[in-house]
Amino acid sequence: MSLEYESAGDYIKHHLGHLTLGNPDTFWAIHVDTMFFSLLAGGVFLFLFMQVAKSVTTGVPGGLQNFVEIIVGFVDQQVKDTFHGRSDLIAPLALTLFVWIFLMSIVKLLPYDLFPYIAHLIGLDYMRINPTSDINATFGMSIAVFFLIIFYSIKIKGGAGFAKEMMFHPFGKWLLPFNLVLKVVEEVAKPVSLSLRLFGNMYAGGLIFSLIALLPWYIQWTLGLSWSLFKLLIITLQAFIFMVLTIVYLSMAHEDH
Repeated sequence: MSLEYESAGDYIKHHLGHLTLGNPDTFWAIHVDTMFFSLLAGGVFLFLFMQVAKSVTTGVPGGLQNFVEIIVGFVDQQVKDTFHGRSDLIAPLALTLFVWIFLMSIVKLLPYDLFPYIAHLIGLDYMRINPTSDINATFGMSIAVFFLIIFYSIKIKGGAGFAKEMMFHPFGKWLLPFNLVLKVVEEVAKPVSLSLRLFGNMYAGGLIFSLIALLPWYIQWTLGLSWSLFKLLIITLQAFIFMVLTIVYLSMAHEDH
């Protein structure tokens, strides 16, 4: 461990803490590290894709262009297979979610004590580098998706059609209160499941990295490498699941029957 801690519990607690602006016991506190690394990951995503767009060639592509084309083609195929409406937003949204979530999560594979140690050198108490292990970030993304679901449901079905769907499905008008409760629970469950699934996997992964870091250095490398490779698979899978479920939910919102 790079810093001195009184116990293993203090070490884990410190690495799970956030650099916070404002009173952490109030609603309006901001996790500065989550915001910073989220924006940094978004900036990296925009920079790489803009560079490829500017230098794209129809001849033999370079390594970066080839990689980006594979990602874009993969996401585009998922949208074609899953989304059954007509919208110019869905494919760019799916691509953004997949790459952004992947980049926000992949930073966790960097040396575990590096950024807390750098933060300590410049006088900061905390520096947590994985935004997707912060429930505020995952809920923020899922709530944005939820608003899009409601928006397209009303846009495609109309206000009256959306209200009828909420009140009369699945059991008809005679069970209106029961239908409404079921539909509200169904709609609310979408952002909750999206956010908690991503948060739970990333938080647990960070906790395991904390436990590995407590072991002797000659054991850390073996377990750390093995877990990092497995974590890479989890990160890719979770980004894919978040993207696909978003496409599915928005496809359901575009069904007007």
